[in-house]
Amino acid sequence: MKGFHLTLSLLAILLLLAACGKRQTSDAARVSGEIKGLGDDTLLVCGMDRLFGHIDTLVVRDGKFSDTLSVDTLTGLYLLFRDGTERPFFADRRDPIHISGSADRLTELRVTGTQTNDELTAFLEEVTGTPAPDLSAVQEKAGDFIRSHPASAVSAYLLEKYFFHQPRPDHKRIEELVAPLTGEVKDRPGMTALLDFLEDQKKVADGRPLPFIQVTDADGKKIGRSQFKDQYLLIHYWASWDAASRRANENLRPLHEAQRKAKEPKLALLGISLDVDRQAWLDAVRHDHLDWKQGCDLRGWESDAVRRMAIDALPFNVLVNPKGRIVGINLTVEEVERELE
Repeated sequence: MKGFHLTLSLLAILLLLAACGKRQTSDAARVSGEIKGLGDDTLLVCGMDRLFGHIDTLVVRDGKFSDTLSVDTLTGLYLLFRDGTERPFFADRRDPIHISGSADRLTELRVTGTQTNDELTAFLEEVTGTPAPDLSAVQEKAGDFIRSHPASAVSAYLLEKYFFHQPRPDHKRIEELVAPLTGEVKDRPGMTALLDFLEDQKKVADGRPLPFIQVTDADGKKIGRSQFKDQYLLIHYWASWDAASRRANENLRPLHEAQRKAKEPKLALLGISLDVDRQAWLDAVRHDHLDWKQGCDLRGWESDAVRRMAIDALPFNVLVNPKGRIVGINLTVEEVERELE
Protein backbone atom coordinates (compact mmCIF):
# COMPACT_ATOMS: atom_id res chain seq x y z
CA MET A 1 0.00 0.00 0.00
CA LYS A 2 1.35 3.59 -0.06
CA GLY A 3 4.29 2.92 2.20
CA PHE A 4 3.29 4.22 5.63
CA HIS A 5 6.07 2.26 7.34
CA LEU A 6 7.61 4.40 10.08
CA THR A 7 11.35 4.74 10.48
CA LEU A 8 12.77 4.71 13.99
CA SER A 9 13.48 8.44 13.86
CA LEU A 10 9.96 9.27 12.76
CA LEU A 11 8.60 6.88 15.35
CA ALA A 12 10.52 8.70 18.06
CA ILE A 13 9.11 12.06 16.95
CA LEU A 14 5.55 10.74 16.86
CA LEU A 15 5.94 9.20 20.29
CA LEU A 16 7.14 12.51 21.71
CA LEU A 17 4.33 14.50 20.10
CA ALA A 18 1.71 12.04 21.24
CA ALA A 19 3.00 11.97 24.79
CA CYS A 20 2.99 15.77 24.99
CA GLY A 21 -0.54 16.10 23.64
CA LYS A 22 -2.22 13.22 25.48
CA ARG A 23 -5.24 14.02 27.63
CA GLN A 24 -6.64 11.89 30.40
CA THR A 25 -10.42 11.68 30.27
CA SER A 26 -13.04 9.46 31.88
CA ASP A 27 -14.60 8.91 28.45
CA ALA A 28 -11.40 7.47 26.98
CA ALA A 29 -10.88 3.78 26.34
CA ARG A 30 -9.04 2.06 29.20
CA VAL A 31 -6.26 -0.27 28.12
CA SER A 32 -4.04 -2.46 30.27
CA GLY A 33 -1.96 -5.55 29.86
CA GLU A 34 1.28 -7.43 30.14
CA ILE A 35 3.69 -8.50 27.41
CA LYS A 36 6.22 -10.79 29.01
CA GLY A 37 9.82 -10.09 28.10
CA LEU A 38 9.15 -6.65 26.62
CA GLY A 39 10.78 -4.77 29.51
CA ASP A 40 10.55 -0.97 29.44
CA ASP A 41 9.31 0.54 26.22
CA THR A 42 6.96 3.08 24.66
CA LEU A 43 4.52 1.76 22.07
CA LEU A 44 2.81 3.73 19.36
CA VAL A 45 -0.92 3.43 18.74
CA CYS A 46 -2.15 4.72 15.37
CA GLY A 47 -5.39 4.64 13.45
CA MET A 48 -6.02 2.07 10.73
CA ASP A 49 -6.67 4.99 8.39
CA ARG A 50 -3.02 6.06 8.29
CA LEU A 51 -3.62 9.36 6.50
CA PHE A 52 -6.02 10.66 9.11
CA GLY A 53 -5.37 8.31 12.05
CA HIS A 54 -4.64 9.90 15.39
CA ILE A 55 -1.53 9.12 17.37
CA ASP A 56 -1.36 7.90 20.97
CA THR A 57 1.15 6.08 23.17
CA LEU A 58 1.42 3.35 25.78
CA VAL A 59 4.28 3.51 28.29
CA VAL A 60 5.47 0.04 29.28
CA ARG A 61 7.32 -0.70 32.53
CA ASP A 62 8.70 -4.21 33.02
CA GLY A 63 6.32 -5.48 30.37
CA LYS A 64 3.21 -4.03 32.04
CA PHE A 65 1.09 -1.02 31.12
CA SER A 66 -2.16 0.69 32.09
CA ASP A 67 -3.36 3.84 30.37
CA THR A 68 -6.14 5.47 28.37
CA LEU A 69 -6.63 6.01 24.63
CA SER A 70 -8.25 9.18 23.30
CA VAL A 71 -11.16 7.89 21.20
CA ASP A 72 -14.76 9.07 21.03
CA THR A 73 -16.25 6.37 18.81
CA LEU A 74 -15.46 2.80 17.76
CA THR A 75 -12.04 3.13 16.14
CA GLY A 76 -9.78 0.66 14.37
CA LEU A 77 -6.22 0.90 15.69
CA TYR A 78 -2.80 -0.67 15.33
CA LEU A 79 -0.43 -1.30 18.23
CA LEU A 80 2.96 -0.66 16.62
CA PHE A 81 6.19 -2.12 18.00
CA ARG A 82 9.70 -0.92 17.26
CA ASP A 83 10.48 -3.92 15.07
CA GLY A 84 7.57 -2.99 12.77
CA THR A 85 5.12 -5.60 14.11
CA GLU A 86 1.50 -4.39 14.05
CA ARG A 87 -1.37 -5.82 16.09
CA PRO A 88 -4.84 -4.58 15.05
CA PHE A 89 -7.51 -3.92 17.67
CA PHE A 90 -10.56 -1.75 18.30
CA ALA A 91 -11.35 0.84 20.98
CA ASP A 92 -14.38 2.91 21.96
CA ARG A 93 -15.17 5.30 24.80
CA ARG A 94 -14.97 3.60 28.22
CA ASP A 95 -14.02 0.27 26.67
CA PRO A 96 -11.94 -1.94 29.00
CA ILE A 97 -9.25 -3.47 26.75
CA HIS A 98 -6.70 -6.04 27.90
CA ILE A 99 -3.62 -7.05 25.92
CA SER A 100 -1.49 -10.05 26.83
CA GLY A 101 1.24 -12.18 25.32
CA SER A 102 4.97 -12.55 24.92
CA ALA A 103 7.59 -10.29 23.35
CA ASP A 104 8.94 -13.16 21.27
CA ARG A 105 5.50 -13.83 19.74
CA LEU A 106 4.10 -10.37 19.12
CA THR A 107 1.95 -11.54 16.20
CA GLU A 108 0.04 -13.77 18.63
CA LEU A 109 -0.94 -11.15 21.22
CA ARG A 110 -4.42 -11.57 22.71
CA VAL A 111 -6.64 -8.49 22.82
CA THR A 112 -9.84 -9.00 24.81
CA GLY A 113 -12.41 -7.10 26.85
CA THR A 114 -14.98 -6.16 24.21
CA GLN A 115 -17.03 -8.19 21.76
CA THR A 116 -15.27 -6.66 18.74
CA ASN A 117 -11.80 -7.47 20.08
CA ASP A 118 -12.90 -10.93 21.19
CA GLU A 119 -14.13 -11.59 17.63
CA LEU A 120 -10.90 -10.36 16.05
CA THR A 121 -8.70 -12.28 18.49
CA ALA A 122 -10.66 -15.50 17.90
CA PHE A 123 -10.28 -15.10 14.13
CA LEU A 124 -6.53 -14.38 14.30
CA GLU A 125 -5.93 -17.31 16.65
CA GLU A 126 -7.81 -19.61 14.28
CA VAL A 127 -5.70 -18.43 11.35
CA THR A 128 -2.34 -18.58 13.15
CA GLY A 129 -3.28 -21.97 14.59
CA THR A 130 -3.44 -23.44 11.09
CA PRO A 131 -0.07 -24.83 9.90
CA ALA A 132 1.29 -22.48 7.22
CA PRO A 133 -2.10 -21.30 5.85
CA ASP A 134 -1.98 -19.94 2.31
CA LEU A 135 -3.86 -16.82 1.24
CA SER A 136 -6.77 -18.72 -0.30
CA ALA A 137 -7.36 -20.62 2.96
CA VAL A 138 -7.26 -17.42 5.00
CA GLN A 139 -9.61 -15.71 2.54
CA GLU A 140 -12.05 -18.60 2.87
CA LYS A 141 -12.12 -18.19 6.65
CA ALA A 142 -12.33 -14.40 6.35
CA GLY A 143 -15.22 -14.67 3.89
CA ASP A 144 -17.11 -17.00 6.25
CA PHE A 145 -16.61 -14.51 9.09
CA ILE A 146 -17.77 -11.53 7.02
CA ARG A 147 -20.91 -13.31 5.86
CA SER A 148 -21.80 -14.36 9.41
CA HIS A 149 -20.91 -10.98 11.01
CA PRO A 150 -22.38 -8.29 8.69
CA ALA A 151 -22.61 -5.73 11.53
CA SER A 152 -19.08 -6.22 12.92
CA ALA A 153 -16.29 -3.68 12.41
CA VAL A 154 -13.97 -6.70 12.20
CA SER A 155 -15.58 -7.59 8.87
CA ALA A 156 -14.47 -4.24 7.43
CA TYR A 157 -10.91 -4.87 8.62
CA LEU A 158 -10.79 -8.40 7.17
CA LEU A 159 -12.24 -7.22 3.87
CA GLU A 160 -9.52 -4.60 3.50
CA LYS A 161 -6.59 -6.74 4.64
CA TYR A 162 -7.29 -10.08 3.00
CA PHE A 163 -9.23 -9.12 -0.12
CA PHE A 164 -8.65 -5.51 -1.10
CA HIS A 165 -4.98 -5.02 -0.25
CA GLN A 166 -3.76 -7.86 -2.44
CA PRO A 167 -1.71 -7.74 -5.67
CA ARG A 168 -4.74 -8.76 -7.75
CA PRO A 169 -7.91 -8.05 -5.79
CA ASP A 170 -10.97 -9.98 -6.97
CA HIS A 171 -13.41 -7.09 -7.40
CA LYS A 172 -16.42 -9.33 -7.97
CA ARG A 173 -15.73 -11.27 -4.79
CA ILE A 174 -15.24 -8.05 -2.82
CA GLU A 175 -18.57 -6.71 -4.06
CA GLU A 176 -20.30 -9.94 -3.05
CA LEU A 177 -18.84 -9.69 0.47
CA VAL A 178 -19.67 -5.99 0.81
CA ALA A 179 -23.32 -6.40 -0.23
CA PRO A 180 -24.69 -7.87 3.05
CA LEU A 181 -22.75 -5.50 5.34
CA THR A 182 -24.84 -3.08 7.39
CA GLY A 183 -24.87 0.62 6.59
CA GLU A 184 -22.93 1.38 9.76
CA VAL A 185 -20.07 -0.87 8.67
CA LYS A 186 -20.07 0.50 5.12
CA ASP A 187 -19.88 4.04 6.53
CA ARG A 188 -16.68 3.37 8.45
CA PRO A 189 -13.84 5.70 7.23
CA GLY A 190 -11.72 2.98 5.64
CA MET A 191 -14.70 1.30 3.99
CA THR A 192 -15.98 4.44 2.27
CA ALA A 193 -12.54 5.00 0.76
CA LEU A 194 -12.38 1.34 -0.27
CA LEU A 195 -15.76 1.44 -2.02
CA ASP A 196 -14.88 4.66 -3.85
CA PHE A 197 -11.58 3.15 -4.96
CA LEU A 198 -13.32 0.00 -6.12
CA GLU A 199 -15.56 2.07 -8.38
CA ASP A 200 -12.51 3.79 -9.84
CA GLN A 201 -10.77 0.47 -10.51
CA LYS A 202 -13.73 -0.74 -12.56
CA LYS A 203 -12.73 1.90 -15.10
CA VAL A 204 -9.37 0.20 -15.68
CA ALA A 205 -10.53 -3.41 -15.95
CA ASP A 206 -9.57 -5.78 -18.77
CA GLY A 207 -11.22 -4.84 -22.05
CA ARG A 208 -11.65 -1.18 -21.12
CA PRO A 209 -9.90 1.60 -23.05
CA LEU A 210 -6.79 2.91 -21.35
CA PRO A 211 -7.56 6.26 -19.66
CA PHE A 212 -5.72 9.27 -21.09
CA ILE A 213 -2.20 9.20 -19.63
CA GLN A 214 0.57 11.66 -20.33
CA VAL A 215 3.87 12.08 -18.49
CA THR A 216 7.03 14.15 -18.95
CA ASP A 217 10.40 12.63 -19.81
CA ALA A 218 13.81 13.82 -18.59
CA ASP A 219 14.03 16.33 -21.47
CA GLY A 220 10.67 17.89 -20.67
CA LYS A 221 8.85 16.22 -23.57
CA LYS A 222 5.39 14.72 -23.18
CA ILE A 223 4.90 10.97 -23.58
CA GLY A 224 1.49 9.44 -24.28
CA ARG A 225 -0.05 6.21 -25.59
CA SER A 226 -0.42 7.63 -29.07
CA GLN A 227 3.37 7.48 -29.53
CA PHE A 228 3.24 3.67 -29.47
CA LYS A 229 0.86 2.97 -32.34
CA ASP A 230 0.62 -0.54 -33.79
CA GLN A 231 2.36 -2.02 -30.73
CA TYR A 232 1.43 -3.52 -27.43
CA LEU A 233 2.46 -1.18 -24.62
CA LEU A 234 3.47 -2.29 -21.14
CA ILE A 235 3.30 0.59 -18.68
CA HIS A 236 5.22 -0.06 -15.49
CA TYR A 237 4.76 2.15 -12.43
CA TRP A 238 7.71 2.28 -10.05
CA ALA A 239 9.72 4.55 -7.74
CA SER A 240 13.37 4.85 -6.76
CA TRP A 241 12.45 4.36 -3.10
CA ASP A 242 10.44 1.16 -3.71
CA ALA A 243 12.66 -1.94 -3.74
CA ALA A 244 9.96 -4.26 -5.13
CA SER A 245 9.25 -2.09 -8.16
CA ARG A 246 12.96 -1.72 -8.89
CA ARG A 247 13.31 -5.51 -8.84
CA ALA A 248 10.39 -5.63 -11.28
CA ASN A 249 12.31 -3.18 -13.50
CA GLU A 250 15.25 -5.57 -13.47
CA ASN A 251 12.99 -8.41 -14.59
CA LEU A 252 11.78 -6.30 -17.52
CA ARG A 253 15.25 -5.70 -18.96
CA PRO A 254 15.51 -9.06 -20.83
CA LEU A 255 12.02 -8.53 -22.24
CA HIS A 256 12.98 -5.08 -23.49
CA GLU A 257 16.26 -6.37 -24.94
CA ALA A 258 14.48 -9.15 -26.85
CA GLN A 259 12.01 -6.67 -28.35
CA ARG A 260 14.79 -4.24 -29.21
CA LYS A 261 16.58 -6.93 -31.22
CA ALA A 262 13.43 -8.19 -32.96
CA LYS A 263 12.95 -7.28 -36.64
CA GLU A 264 9.34 -6.31 -35.95
CA PRO A 265 8.98 -5.46 -32.26
CA LYS A 266 5.49 -6.23 -30.95
CA LEU A 267 5.96 -4.54 -27.58
CA ALA A 268 7.08 -1.18 -26.26
CA LEU A 269 7.71 -0.32 -22.61
CA LEU A 270 7.00 2.87 -20.71
CA GLY A 271 8.17 3.47 -17.16
CA ILE A 272 6.28 5.94 -14.99
CA SER A 273 8.00 6.90 -11.75
CA LEU A 274 6.24 8.12 -8.60
CA ASP A 275 9.32 9.98 -7.44
CA VAL A 276 9.10 13.55 -6.19
CA ASP A 277 12.88 14.06 -6.29
CA ARG A 278 14.08 14.52 -9.87
CA GLN A 279 17.69 13.58 -9.12
CA ALA A 280 16.70 10.41 -7.25
CA TRP A 281 14.57 9.38 -10.25
CA LEU A 282 17.32 10.05 -12.81
CA ASP A 283 19.95 8.33 -10.67
CA ALA A 284 17.76 5.21 -10.42
CA VAL A 285 17.13 5.20 -14.19
CA ARG A 286 20.87 5.36 -14.83
CA HIS A 287 21.87 2.89 -12.10
CA ASP A 288 19.24 0.30 -13.14
CA HIS A 289 19.99 0.69 -16.88
CA LEU A 290 16.38 1.49 -17.80
CA ASP A 291 16.83 2.00 -21.54
CA TRP A 292 13.16 2.23 -22.44
CA LYS A 293 11.11 5.44 -22.29
CA GLN A 294 10.72 6.89 -18.80
CA GLY A 295 8.46 9.62 -17.49
CA CYS A 296 7.89 11.32 -14.15
CA ASP A 297 5.77 14.31 -13.13
CA LEU A 298 7.45 14.59 -9.70
CA ARG A 299 4.03 14.56 -8.01
CA GLY A 300 4.18 11.11 -6.45
CA TRP A 301 0.81 9.56 -5.73
CA GLU A 302 -0.92 12.79 -6.81
CA SER A 303 0.20 12.43 -10.43
CA ASP A 304 -2.70 12.31 -12.92
CA ALA A 305 -1.15 9.20 -14.49
CA VAL A 306 -1.41 7.47 -11.10
CA ARG A 307 -4.85 8.69 -10.09
CA ARG A 308 -6.46 7.81 -13.44
CA MET A 309 -5.26 4.22 -13.09
CA ALA A 310 -6.52 4.00 -9.47
CA ILE A 311 -3.14 2.75 -8.25
CA ASP A 312 -2.60 2.26 -4.53
CA ALA A 313 0.48 0.01 -4.44
CA LEU A 314 3.78 -0.56 -6.20
CA PRO A 315 4.86 -2.19 -8.41
CA PHE A 316 1.98 -1.88 -10.84
CA ASN A 317 1.80 -2.57 -14.56
CA VAL A 318 -0.83 -2.51 -17.27
CA LEU A 319 -0.62 -4.09 -20.74
CA VAL A 320 -2.43 -2.33 -23.57
CA ASN A 321 -3.07 -3.78 -27.02
CA PRO A 322 -2.50 -1.84 -30.28
CA LYS A 323 -6.13 -0.68 -30.20
CA GLY A 324 -5.57 1.00 -26.85
CA ARG A 325 -7.55 -1.48 -24.76
CA ILE A 326 -6.35 -2.98 -21.49
CA VAL A 327 -5.57 -6.69 -21.82
CA GLY A 328 -3.90 -7.30 -18.47
CA ILE A 329 -3.02 -5.74 -15.13
CA ASN A 330 -0.06 -6.65 -12.91
CA LEU A 331 1.17 -9.33 -15.29
CA THR A 332 4.38 -11.30 -14.86
CA VAL A 333 6.95 -11.21 -17.66
CA GLU A 334 5.89 -14.73 -18.66
CA GLU A 335 2.24 -13.65 -18.87
CA VAL A 336 3.19 -10.68 -21.05
CA GLU A 337 5.11 -12.97 -23.39
CA ARG A 338 2.16 -15.36 -23.63
CA GLU A 339 -0.14 -12.46 -24.46
CA LEU A 340 2.18 -11.38 -27.26
CA GLU A 341 2.16 -14.90 -28.69
